[in-house]
Amino acid sequence: MDAQDKGSDARHGPAEPGVPGPRAPLPGPAAPADEPSAAEPPSPDGKETAAAEQPPRGPSDGPRTGVAALSLRYQIGAALALAVVAVAVCVHLGMTFLHVAPPNTVSKKHSGTISDWIYPEFEQNWKLFAPNPLQQNVSVQVRAEIRTPDGGSRTTGWYDLSARDGRAIDGNPAPSHTQQNELRRAWDFYVSTHDDDNRPVGLRGALSESYLRRIMVMRLDRADAAGRDGEVARVQVRSRTTQVPPPSWSGEKASDKAVHRVLPWWLLPEDETRGGIG
Repeated sequence: MDAQDKGSDARHGPAEPGVPGPRAPLPGPAAPADEPSAAEPPSPDGKETAAAEQPPRGPSDGPRTGVAALSLRYQIGAALALAVVAVAVCVHLGMTFLHVAPPNTVSKKHSGTISDWIYPEFEQNWKLFAPNPLQQNVSVQVRAEIRTPDGGSRTTGWYDLSARDGRAIDGNPAPSHTQQNELRRAWDFYVSTHDDDNRPVGLRGALSESYLRRIMVMRLDRADAAGRDGEVARVQVRSRTTQVPPPSWSGEKASDKAVHRVLPWWLLPEDETRGGIG
């Protein structure tokens, strides 16, 4: 009766003599090693577990940009294009250096190749950096004697060709090489091969005269100096030189009087009377 009255305490109490005690609970199955322990419950969304399982990314694992994003074929093409541009720039700089440098063994040996590369587009004029830069304005002018169909003749006024080139260059972001240098170089060529009396000096005197004359004929033809039925029989060239006025603060004085150099009349060959350059 006493054992039944004690209820559940009778089962956990000290065993009486001759009565076996309660059995120990059997051990449960061992938890797998890869399962989270009871002390660290898994994340509800599983993101932390997935992030922990991925290997760390290096700096090269990000999205590629620029040339690296191209395929191998295009990468090779881009590399070849860059190599060609680099070689062309190096060659141009080398040619320009040899052109403006004092005469040396290399420039003398390859003078023809250097000239072919530089002229006419890459010509360098270093007079601006000379100890005595140009301080004059030189204007080249021309007039013509026109032969009329009735056998008579008339003389035009002076055409200021340098002023026309200047107006064409003014405000033009990319003026042509002809507008900038053709007339100036032709006049410099003539002056350097003739004396003060306009007599040729050296073997290139006749060449410079012919070159300047043909430029005058072409310019007159563009200006329609002969008219519809006339022909240019002769041309005459002159230069007008004025001093560049000094700045007001310098105290220098320069003459404002124009100096003219007038060349003799040139009779044109038959193929040049209508503007040809044969």
